[in-house]
Amino acid sequence: MALIDLIKQLRDRTGAGLMDCKAALLNNGEDLDKATDWLREKGLAKAAKKADRIAAEGLALTKTCEKCGKSVVIEVNCETDFVAKGDAFRELVENCAKVILEKEPKDVEEAKALTTDLFTDATVKMGEKFDLRRFTVINQEAGQFVYTYIHMGGKIAVAVVLDKEDAELGKGIAMHIAANNPAYLDTNAIGSDAIEHETKIQLEAAKQDPKLAGKPEEMLKKIIGGKVNKYFAEMVLLEQPYLLDTESGKKVGQVLQEKKTNVIKYVRYQVGEGIEKRKDDFASEVMSQMK
Repeated sequence: MALIDLIKQLRDRTGAGLMDCKAALLNNGEDLDKATDWLREKGLAKAAKKADRIAAEGLALTKTCEKCGKSVVIEVNCETDFVAKGDAFRELVENCAKVILEKEPKDVEEAKALTTDLFTDATVKMGEKFDLRRFTVINQEAGQFVYTYIHMGGKIAVAVVLDKEDAELGKGIAMHIAANNPAYLDTNAIGSDAIEHETKIQLEAAKQDPKLAGKPEEMLKKIIGGKVNKYFAEMVLLEQPYLLDTESGKKVGQVLQEKKTNVIKYVRYQVGEGIEKRKDDFASEVMSQMK
């Protein structure tokens, strides 16, 4: 078997870095079992023992390259909040962001391949499973300005792109997005499938509402349409009441219009959103070990 195939097998088996796997094989006559033991003895196979753990804590950060103008929003996960707050983990996330800005991988899988050694070293050092979950690279074009906001030290990271330079407004919009988590930029971004789905839900809800029984069909359509519009208005950035101007009741869209500014795009990452955290049953685990 070719050395490169053996390296792949050893890497899959141990989770160690490519160069470590190569060294292990060359030092052990290309014997997989001996190479595995060699890596374990040196602590380099530690990552493999973490494969079944759930990484749902972590950091979401933004980083901007002053030379090229590109920005990245990134989320890297770990197992515990204790590690997430440490300098070593923050350094890992910062280094991942640097690699992504420099190499600009096309997807997460390519980014993981580029940062394999960083994660292996971090696992050996900190003893946890880590995962580069997602990232978005923002290429700042002419006439565009990127503003960022980090909430709670990295629990939420936001980057917003405006078509006008206004640091105060940019920071305010980013803070609003962090707090209100809009699903859409404007109503045009809402897909027809989503509208159809919500309409069906509201229609079924209307059938169960005795107050709407016997209403004329046209009136019922208007009522359902109003409920659908209200539902999506709460999820659309431009339709939400602006967080930093609650007294006037102005919507984000109104504030932007007054400033003669537009939001081109935004990215919001919240650590662990959508990840189901495992609930360990210690008693069951002990019993399983006794069988």
